[in-house]
Parts: sequence; structure tokens; C-alpha cells
Amino acid sequence: MPETASQAATQSSQEAEITAALGTRSVVLVGMMGAGKSTIGRRLAARLRLPFLDADTEIETAAGMSIPDIFETHGEPHFRDGEARVIARLLDGGPGVLATGGGAFLRRETRDRIRRQAVSIWLKADVDTIMRRVRRRADRPLLQTADPVATVERLVGEREPFYQAADLTVWSREVPHEKIVDECIDALHVRLCREAASAPGSDILDAT
Repeated sequence: MPETASQAATQSSQEAEITAALGTRSVVLVGMMGAGKSTIGRRLAARLRLPFLDADTEIETAAGMSIPDIFETHGEPHFRDGEARVIARLLDGGPGVLATGGGAFLRRETRDRIRRQAVSIWLKADVDTIMRRVRRRADRPLLQTADPVATVERLVGEREPFYQAADLTVWSREVPHEKIVDECIDALHVRLCREAASAPGSDILDAT
């Protein structure tokens, strides 16, 4: 069904209110590989008229090599250290929409920084959805195992307790991308408007 002029105006106003409420903060997408952080992030950034940044891409640029090569040459701990530094730099340059790697939010230092400088959204996906998506790519270092499904199940079990610390949760599933973006916009609007209404000095009056 075509969007009406009033729907478009409401949508535009909602997005403008989100960006105003964010101020210098960013929106950070967290979650498993294959959850759609980059795909949804690009669309969300376009809707909010903010720059889109992909932490993995920035890491590869800074290192001058691909993430699989970083893992192979230097190991995962070295990669995670570089990842934390890159995310810190990107958050300092906000506001924007930042897609992070699947393991980034597990580091306490990074979680704390995101909490201070951003609003985080966990794009939650089940194992079946993740596997359908990651099978399309062969460059996932953590899935170079004899049983990728078991590996994903293990990673989901290990990581979800950390992802639950995100400010918002949106289910990533097999629906049009714009539906997921709409749900991110709605969740951000509710969260940020509630923050603004409860802030000291708010001029919202009791109508009773």
C-alpha cells in the first residue's frame, strides 16, 4: 500500500525527534554474525540521515588486511584489542549508526563505552536464521570448524547474556528489511522520548 503524505510526515517527524534526542550519541547495532547489522544499519542510517559506519570495515582499513587474515596472522586476542580501539574512535566521532562485530559487545570496556556514548540495539536472530545467512559467505573465521551449526549454537549461548545488556532488542527475521528498520525506529523513538520526558527540567505538565 502506498505511503500517504500524513504517514510520511509523521515518519519524518519521528526520525527528526530521534536524531535531536541523540545529540552527540550514536546508535550501535550489536548481535551475532548474520543478524543483519550492516544491512539494517545502512538503511537505518539513511532514515536518520546519519553516517553509517561498519566496525569490521574500519578494522580492515586500519590494519591493511582482511579480518580472516588478522585472525590467522595475529590471533583473536590481537583482533579484539584492535576492535576495541576502533570502536572507541568511531564513537568519539559520533553521532552515527555503527554496526559492530559479533564479539565486540562481550568486552566490558566496549560495553561501558557504548552505554555512555550511544544507544544500543541488539538485533536478535535464531540459529536457523543465522545459518541461512552465513552460509552465503565463506569468510567467517569463527565458523571454520567441522560443525558450523554446533559452533553457532555455542556462540549464541555464550554471547546472548552479554547482548541482553543492550538498551533495546529487535528481532531480526525473514521479513523485508524495511520492517526491521521500522521496528528499530519505533523502539528508538519510545526510548528517547521517554528519556527526554523524564529528564530534570522537563516542561511536560501534569494535565490533571
